[in-house]
Order: sequence, then C-alpha cells, then structure tokens
Amino acid sequence: MSEELLLDEGAYAVWKELLASGPLEVAELVQRTGVDQAQVTATATQAADIGYIEVAECQREELSPADDAAAVLESGLPERLAAAKLSESGGELDIGQLVGWAKKASVAVNEVFKWGGARGWINRVKGDRGVQVVLSPSGKAALQQPDDDERALKEALSRTVYLDELSDQGLDLDRIRKLLSNRPALARVRKRTQRIVQLTASGRALIESGRLQVRREQSSLSPEDIESGAWRNITLRPYDVTLPARTVFPAKIHPMRKILEETRRAFLEMGFTEVVSPMVESAFWNFDALYQPQDHPARDMQDTFYMAHPKRVDLPEQRFVEPVRRTHEDGGDTGSEGWGYRWDPEESRRVVLRTHTTAATIRALAEHPDPPGKFFCVGWNYRNESISYKHLPVFHQVDGIVIDRHANLATLLGTLQAFYHKMGFGKVKFKPAFYPYTEPSVDVVVYMEARGKWLEMGGSGIFRPEVTLPLGCRHPVLAWGLGLERLAMLRYGFDDIRELYRSNLDSLEKVALCR
Repeated sequence: MSEELLLDEGAYAVWKELLASGPLEVAELVQRTGVDQAQVTATATQAADIGYIEVAECQREELSPADDAAAVLESGLPERLAAAKLSESGGELDIGQLVGWAKKASVAVNEVFKWGGARGWINRVKGDRGVQVVLSPSGKAALQQPDDDERALKEALSRTVYLDELSDQGLDLDRIRKLLSNRPALARVRKRTQRIVQLTASGRALIESGRLQVRREQSSLSPEDIESGAWRNITLRPYDVTLPARTVFPAKIHPMRKILEETRRAFLEMGFTEVVSPMVESAFWNFDALYQPQDHPARDMQDTFYMAHPKRVDLPEQRFVEPVRRTHEDGGDTGSEGWGYRWDPEESRRVVLRTHTTAATIRALAEHPDPPGKFFCVGWNYRNESISYKHLPVFHQVDGIVIDRHANLATLLGTLQAFYHKMGFGKVKFKPAFYPYTEPSVDVVVYMEARGKWLEMGGSGIFRPEVTLPLGCRHPVLAWGLGLERLAMLRYGFDDIRELYRSNLDSLEKVALCR
C-alpha cells in the first residue's frame, strides 16, 4: 500500500464521515456528505480494491405502504369493521344481514371474507339456519389492539421500515408477510439490496496518521485562482470526450404551421390564386349554393355547429338566391329535376361555423364564373366529430377549384397527385365516392406508414351543373377539399392527430426540420 493517498474533496468527505460515524449504508452516506451517489460508490469501490474500505451487501425486505394506506388504516380495514359489527351483534350474523350491512356501509364484502378468514377472525358456518358469519375468539381479541401487520404498516408510514427490524419489537414477520405480501392495494414487501460501507483497520490507521491528503478539484480556473497562485494546488477535472454531448434542438416553426405554409406555396407555384372567406358562414354558401338539400343529414345538429348569436343573416344578392332556389325545388334551368321540395329561405339564412372551406371557393366561383380560373383556400373548419386518433372537431382544410373549358377527371387526378408529390408523398390513390355537389366524385387516399394503412385525406370531383349553372358558370369546374392535419400526421410520423395540438415540447422539438 502507498504511504500517502491523495483524494479529491468528495472522496475525502466520504472517508471522514466513515471515520466519524462507523459503518453506513450508501444512501445514508450520500445524505450525510452531500456527495453524489455515483461518486460515493466509486470512492468505496476504489478504496475496497486496495484494502482501505469494506463494502458488504445484504438482502433486506422493505415494507412500502400504498398511496392511500394511511386513509384505509384511519377508517378501518374491511375485516376489522366487519369484526366490530359482528361483536355488536352478539358474535354472529346471517350472511345476508352482513352483506346488506356491508353494502350500506360501503365495505368490500370480498375483502371481509378473504382477509378476515386469513387472519382467523371471521368464519362462515353452515347450519340449520343457513350460512352464519361468526366472529372467532381471536377476532374478538383483535378488537382490543392492532394486528402485527397494522402496527408495522403504521410505522412504515412515518419512516423507512425493514422487516428484520420489526422482530426486535416482538412482531411476527411471517404473519406480516402473509397478510401484506399479497395485498398490493394496502402495501408491498419489496426485496432491497443494501450496501454497507465501513473503514478497515488499515483505512482507519491511514486517515488517523494524517497520510490521507485532499486535493482541490475544479472544472476551470478563475482569474482569482491565477492571480493568487492558488492554481498550483488545484487539480483540473478531466473531461471524458467519449460521453454523448447534450442534444441541441434549433428553433423551428410548429409542424402544423409548416404544413400550412407549404400547402400555400404548393398551390401558388401551380398558378392558383388564394381566396378567403369568414369562418362564421351562412347556410346558403355552406350548403345551399353547393346543391346540398335542406334535409340532408349533414345539416343536423349532431354534424354541424349552429350559432345562437346571430342566429340568422341576410341572404346574398337575388341573382344568386333565385337560381339556387329554383334548382333545389325543380332543377331550374339546369335540366335536373331538383330535390322536389319547397326551399325555405329561413333555413338558408341560419349561421353556422363553416364545415368546409368549399364555402370560400364557391364564393370565388360566383364572383369569377368565366374560365380560366384556379382558386384555393386554406383555413379552419368545424364539424361535430367524435375525437379520435384521426378526427378532430376543429381542423384545417385546403379547398380548391379549377374553372376550365377542357377540364376533366384526368385533370383533377393529375392536379391532386402533383400537389401530394410536392408535399413529399408518392403513394396516392383514388377511389369512387358520392357527394351531393360533385359528379363524378372521388376520395383521395394516402398511405400512412405509422399505422400501416391507407388514410382518407378528403373528397374531390367535378361540380354538378346544379352547382355551377345557378352561379352563371357554364364550363367544367374541378373541386376538392383535403384535410391538412392528416397530411401532417403522414409527414411527421404521428400516429395520433391529437399529438399536433398537445403541449408536448419533448415530442415537438424532436421533429426534424427537413422532414
């Protein structure tokens, strides 16, 4: 062994505490010295290798109360309450009477019989009068004092308790294990490995002889250390360059905001003009102008949010309203038979939170009915949806229309595929669908890697003549409405749409900038 041992300040504190206090458990040593547990363990291990410190391991059983154990003990265990009831009733009760009392007193009957039987307090006896519940002599005696497990549990509520300590108090450890090991709602008996650290005779002699030296360690030198000359007695802590560095997350915009901006850029690059409309919309532009009948299920309260104030608004110019009314009732000049009902202007005046941004593009069509024209709108929409991994009652949508003399279904599919390619998605397909205002109609479906399934992104189609002709347009109009939260899910690998709006900074900061 070396004649002199040089220690840093933390290790020196550990040695001094062991000299003053004798054997200590590692956790106690950490608490007394204020030195990090990893350093305490390393100090003990290194000194043990050269014979100055002994580290002994032992297995102990710790009694850990459940969170509500104190309240349960305060109100009384179910079997103890039942024992008291039986004692008041002369020592026995018909099982039906006991069950009725237990329900009225909110006492768990199964707990009464399970643990009352395990303790030997409560027995069920079948006789001429049926099943009787009987209080045993030990159960009657138990009413005068707490059982061993109750005493142990009460003590464990105020300090850390190990079972081997309780034998000195005359408690039956086997009984405590029997009653608490299988009752996790009350407590658990956990096996713990404790490490007891103490100085050997050589270690004690070393520190008492003054051959144990302390060195001052710092991560860096201050100007004062250099000016005073103290740097000569300072050891710089070594840096481990192999340790992982702290991950730095650069500032970035929210993933949903990024999708909205990229969506706008994609359509602007394709030659579209952006339009806007109010989120609070009239039923005329939200439903009627799109040839959606006034008795359509989508207009019901369970699907649409209606405003209470204001409840009604004025209809637009008569040059729009009258053709729409006639088209609904008998087809007007469209060649259609219409829906065959009397159109109600009051229903059309109702105020809704728009259910789609098609309300914006249909306004654009009414103002610019002649080709060519390409318009889109990005904005909030509201539907009375049940919240799930792919549905929200408030969401973003991009709607668009193309007005062109030669537009057809192939043009529509090519436009949508070009948009999704710009957004970074290659797996896009279309399937036939039905919408009241387009014919033919198709749904856009994109593959979602996170869930291994195809996810519907929105609907599209060619506006029916019943939509375009009342607004003065006599040419084909392509139209679509696509969900953007679902697109963000696909782009960033979220498997739940709600993750986009939760305040989970850990998750959001890990979203790649260039994904």
